[in-house]
Amino acid sequence: MFDYTLLHWTTFFSAALVLNLAPGPDFAFILGQTFRGGRRAGFIAMFGIWTGAMVHVLMAALGLSAILMTSATAFSIVKWVGAAYLLWLGFSALRAKSASFLPDQTEKGPSFPVATIFRQGMLTNILNPKVALFFLAFLPQFVVEGAGPISAQLFLHGILIICIAAFIEPPLILMADRLGQTLRRSKRLALWMERSVGAIFIALGLRLALDKR
Repeated sequence: MFDYTLLHWTTFFSAALVLNLAPGPDFAFILGQTFRGGRRAGFIAMFGIWTGAMVHVLMAALGLSAILMTSATAFSIVKWVGAAYLLWLGFSALRAKSASFLPDQTEKGPSFPVATIFRQGMLTNILNPKVALFFLAFLPQFVVEGAGPISAQLFLHGILIICIAAFIEPPLILMADRLGQTLRRSKRLALWMERSVGAIFIALGLRLALDKR
């Protein structure tokens, strides 16, 4: 079971590395939360994104993602729900009169709603049908006949993509946090970051709404 050649793994890990390094909506969300709330907020956002990705991996392994590829109605529903959710987050942040976290000088750093950030990250990923279609299109390329059950192979390679992200995203979060520490000392700049994150959400929502298959 899972008997692959060295060429197989070399090709897969090279492709997965490039995909994880490419900037996208998920990473924009993580960086935005890091600038706004510090490294803890960034890591919570990252875990939320990973949880959403896990859902897509399971869907791909079970074949449920195929529904989004074959059903225009299902695809449109998920797309518009996801776009509406992002736009709602964005406009809520733009209307804020103060930052949603409390800048302070304690060792714990700024406080922030952990559950909210995690939920936002997870839903931002889950409600993006492009992510589901990506896993459905990318993972089958690495299925090898006789190497094991297809669903198990899809699940394995999907999990490995997330594992590769674990080596890339944390260092970038730490670097973003160092810059954010300086900006968060000012309430005015903190509010500016809050609204900047809101603008990012709106941009992502519009991009998703206008995107086609």
